[in-house]
Amino acid sequence: MENFLRDLEDSLHKGFIDQSYGKSETYKPRLLVNNIRENEDVLTSIVEELDHCNSFIFSVAFITESGLATLKSHLLDLKLKGIRGRILTSTFLNFNQPKVFKELLKITNVDVRLTDLKGFHSKGYIFEHDKYFSLIVGSSNLTAQALKVNYEWNVKLTSHEDGEVISHFKRQFEEVWEESSQLTNKWIESYEKEYKPFDYRATTKVLELPKEYEVNPVETALSIKPNKMQEAALKQIQLVRDANHDKGLVISATGTGKTYLSAFDVRRVAPKRMLFVVHREQILHKAKADFQRILGGLEREFGIFSGSIKQKEAKYLFTTIQTISKQETLQQFNPEEFEYILIDEVHKAGAASYLRVLDYFKPNFLLGMTATPERTDDFNIYELFDYNIAYEIRLQEALEEDMLCPFHYFGVTDFEYDGEIIDDSTMLSKLVTDERVNHIIDKINYYGHSGDSVKGLMFCSRKDEAIKLSAALNDRNFRSVALTGDNSQEERMYQVDRLENGALDYIITVDIFNEGIDIPSVNQVVMLRQTQSSIIFIQQLGRGLRKHDTKDFVTIIDFIGNYKNNYMIPMALSGDKSQNKDNIRRKATETSYIKGVSTVNFEEVAKKQIFKSINASNLTAIKIFKDAFLELKNRFGRMPLLYDFISNHSIDPVVIAGKFKNYFAFLQKMKEDIPAINVYENSILTMLSLEVLDGKRRHEHILLEMLLDKNSVSYDEYLSRLQISDCIVDENTIESVHRMFNLSFFTQTDQKKYGNDPIIVLNTDNIYMFNARIQKSLLSNPFFKTLVIDVVKSAKQRNEKYQASKPLTRYAKYTRKDACKFLNWKNDESSTMYGYKPKHQTCPIFVTYHKNEEVESSVDYGDEFISPQVFKWYTRSNRTLDSNEVKKIIYAKENNIDLHLFIKKDDDEGSGFYYLGEASPVKDTVEQDKMLDKKGKQIPVVHMNMILEQPIDNKLYNYIVNE
Repeated sequence: MENFLRDLEDSLHKGFIDQSYGKSETYKPRLLVNNIRENEDVLTSIVEELDHCNSFIFSVAFITESGLATLKSHLLDLKLKGIRGRILTSTFLNFNQPKVFKELLKITNVDVRLTDLKGFHSKGYIFEHDKYFSLIVGSSNLTAQALKVNYEWNVKLTSHEDGEVISHFKRQFEEVWEESSQLTNKWIESYEKEYKPFDYRATTKVLELPKEYEVNPVETALSIKPNKMQEAALKQIQLVRDANHDKGLVISATGTGKTYLSAFDVRRVAPKRMLFVVHREQILHKAKADFQRILGGLEREFGIFSGSIKQKEAKYLFTTIQTISKQETLQQFNPEEFEYILIDEVHKAGAASYLRVLDYFKPNFLLGMTATPERTDDFNIYELFDYNIAYEIRLQEALEEDMLCPFHYFGVTDFEYDGEIIDDSTMLSKLVTDERVNHIIDKINYYGHSGDSVKGLMFCSRKDEAIKLSAALNDRNFRSVALTGDNSQEERMYQVDRLENGALDYIITVDIFNEGIDIPSVNQVVMLRQTQSSIIFIQQLGRGLRKHDTKDFVTIIDFIGNYKNNYMIPMALSGDKSQNKDNIRRKATETSYIKGVSTVNFEEVAKKQIFKSINASNLTAIKIFKDAFLELKNRFGRMPLLYDFISNHSIDPVVIAGKFKNYFAFLQKMKEDIPAINVYENSILTMLSLEVLDGKRRHEHILLEMLLDKNSVSYDEYLSRLQISDCIVDENTIESVHRMFNLSFFTQTDQKKYGNDPIIVLNTDNIYMFNARIQKSLLSNPFFKTLVIDVVKSAKQRNEKYQASKPLTRYAKYTRKDACKFLNWKNDESSTMYGYKPKHQTCPIFVTYHKNEEVESSVDYGDEFISPQVFKWYTRSNRTLDSNEVKKIIYAKENNIDLHLFIKKDDDEGSGFYYLGEASPVKDTVEQDKMLDKKGKQIPVVHMNMILEQPIDNKLYNYIVNE
């Protein structure tokens, strides 16, 4: 408590008196805003407080379903911990819909009351902790827009439980609470009868598209303008044509309006005749209607050519691949009949039917459209379009541009049977037990849906499960049907119509609705199967992403069992293909990468299943590398380089280097036909790949870049370039760079691995040059030079996330060897550093926060965060207050020693530690203690509180601290 009061006083001094005050700022007042560029939002702070509070009270005028959905999984986790809260709201302006009150009643650990206080318009969130309270007060109501997107001002304050400010807030709340009505089903029934919706759209101008028509005037059609994404795409498609290419590929996330985009382009080109090819008949009429809407003109100009309808002479002809690909059908048309041909879902174009059509017709321009160009077969869609990617927009960008329906994803815990969570091998009899069905119903009811009635898709792992689950749901008064590959197209479309018309609640299927089907009104997608691939995951999630008048968002409920592929979930949601386990763990915890009002939420137990899967998975299996390599090779029509992996958000090149030592070895493993390099060239590539490629210090790649540009560089030229690039240019840092390139920094083992000879020499004239062997190789072996340039270019790109003006970048990950290197030690002493080592006026301190259960007691220290700015740290065992190294640390400031704190969550994170910044010991907390050695004998140890220069980011803090 004494520490808390001191930190609170220091924080308030910094916040309200002197911003330059150098002590603790853990509890300083903060302005909370939504800032997409800085990846900040109000929701994150509310969730952080919720997840760690003992109780909470909200006083909010307005609540939406979407706003409540952002907190539902967190409130459920609190329920499991026995933590309750209260929400005070109202019916002011009739903003709160009856359904949101029904949703509130589902949250059984929250008491809700309604005030009739005139003009009730408060927005306050108060969280009780041990001996103190956090307050978030300002302009944000409990709506997804206010918590994630809108321009809002909210202040976060911290108060001791005896503080006057919190006393005022609590008293105000309690006064209104006591005079308010309890939320009950009876109250909701009464409210529904008299409710008149708040017209929040009244001030928003919405462009209404024509509905049913015989003729759509051209003037009306021309008034429909492309959106921001479509404008950009249209320019790019035109650039493809301007470059005299006759083919272009558009990669556009499901629901982003590919059909409208293609219609806008046809409107611009104005072909004499156009052919639009789809793979299913049910899409034809929708495509035709969309084109009529955008192009305008007479009904007879738009025709269908499929089944019994053969409107062959129409100017704009819409056909299925099954019809047009028949040889006798093709012969009815001149090969140059259509100036413009469009292929929908073009990733299917590897089939013989598509190739037959594409070989036959000779259009002026061919446009292919797909959401998923990546194929699991060997066919190269990119090659089919001469590698002309006209435009590409993926899920994250589409969400940011508000082109898709927002979604709230919930990773929920699957059913536990006899103490075991459902896994890959669970028998059917256990998948459809009464208990599991009840568990599914509990979750889909709790997380709910937007709109008046559920229109849901459920994806199962096998046919018999779908059939039995449908029967079980129907026995519980749901209206569902199972559809599998055994059902005809007619049956599928009949049931889809029933779902859209409200005659069904759920369609339960296996994989047949992954793509190529439009059900815009779907407001809930339920995943009851393990994630087999990121592509399929996004396809299934995408079934609900089309906007529709009946929904404001779509709920995605993913039942996470004990599946080996769970690690794919954060990869799929974030689009992270780096195969870097640290990245994936963070994506499972920090979900702010989802843009707009969409959110990603994992129940606590489900999150543990994901971490378990990440830890157990082999993300560096050869097949993963090969698939990623072939995907890029197909995209470019050439052998990709490391930089291509970076620019296309694929595997992190550092992961490739860590597995194969260098890219040449990787290419050999991929069985590429490549020129040879000699043994010494290979060792140079290995050195650059393992020591420079990560881009953690700018100095190395700048010197390499300069020497690759010209044979020699003067010392002064190099220093000048460093200064221009905002780099540190002190003598120790420059000497460290020299020791890197002359290899004297490294151990003898590494020196041998890196070819023994200095790579770059600084001669007596202060001129830098590659050694003679490297100069010769660069001149005589173009392939070797290409690989070296690629490493340097990739290092430069990776360096963008590191600060050049400081030796270490906060929150970046560093190994013990990195610490030696970037703190300018003369040699790599990582093998003898252990937990810490004072040397060269620096002392890096490395801590593994969650120790392995099997760790020996003599190294099982009680290191822990007291707060985001205060860390309780233990020295090595068998150290006392009189130990020389302990004195150096206690009196670090007096000895002019910089203490640097590095922490990793656990050993599963590998050799890298997060750098948290410089720290200082709090002298009055230094204490000699005792611990047990492996023989049970008591031995001395010293512990003290370290205060960080700045408190660490709450997201990283929570990630590290939570088990």
